[in-house]
Order: sequence, then C-alpha cells, then structure tokens
Amino acid sequence: MGCCPPRQLLFWGGIKLIKDILEPSIDQESKPFWDGLKNEQLLIQYCDDCHNYIFYPRSICPHCFSEKIRWRNSQGAGKIYSYTVVHQAFGPFKQEVPFVVGIVELDEGVRMMTRIIGKREDIAIDKRVSVVFEKVDGPIVLPYFRLV
Repeated sequence: MGCCPPRQLLFWGGIKLIKDILEPSIDQESKPFWDGLKNEQLLIQYCDDCHNYIFYPRSICPHCFSEKIRWRNSQGAGKIYSYTVVHQAFGPFKQEVPFVVGIVELDEGVRMMTRIIGKREDIAIDKRVSVVFEKVDGPIVLPYFRLV
C-alpha cells in the first residue's frame, strides 16, 4: 500500500485522469465539439466578423475579440505540421505504445494535436491526412488522423 491515498488529478488542457480513464472536461464552449465527434463530425468554430476559423473552442474570437462565433463542419482534411513517436504512455493508451502524436493543420487553417495513424516510416511533415473517429473509452470519441 502506498503512502498517499488515491486522488483525482487535473492536468492542464482539460483532461482528468481517474483510475486510468481519461475524460475530457466538457464545458459550455467545448460541448458542441464533443457532441459532434460522437456523431462523426469534426466541428470547429468560425468568426462571422473576421472570417477566421478557431480551435480550440472558446467564447470570444482570439483574432478580433468578437462574440459572433458559430460552429461549422470541417472537411476533416489537412497536413501534418509536426509529430513525435510516443514510447511511454499512461492510462488507456499505455498498451498502445509506440504510437504517433502530432499537430495537424486543417485545410481551414487551424491546428490541433491528435493521434496520427499509419505506418511510422510513412509519416512525415506536410503529408496529407484525413480525420477518423475513434471510440477510445466508454462514450468518448476522439478525432485521429490517417495518412491519405
């Protein structure tokens, strides 16, 4: 038995680790994003004033500070901006190492951190990818990207 009682940990970025289960912290700004994933839609925000796409979800446009933001369905296509190979992981992902995590730049212009699926030797900066919806634990669906 350890010296410390089990406790809930909150990590930056809105992810909670509770007994090896990752759960997103769903708030008012991000709920449409998570609901969209359950319906196999990649929704991102769009500002009607400055005409920029926005990711991560928020209530005010970071480009012009407008509150005129709405959700749009992304085409789910983009390119690899950066990536790394994960050799050590925790939670439900620890059995899946090694795997690739990267930043994908969507055709709409926003970047998101995600899993990249494909042969590791084929993964490279600027390679084209498209979204796939991966049910990872219970009702949680995450957007992963596959090489095209």
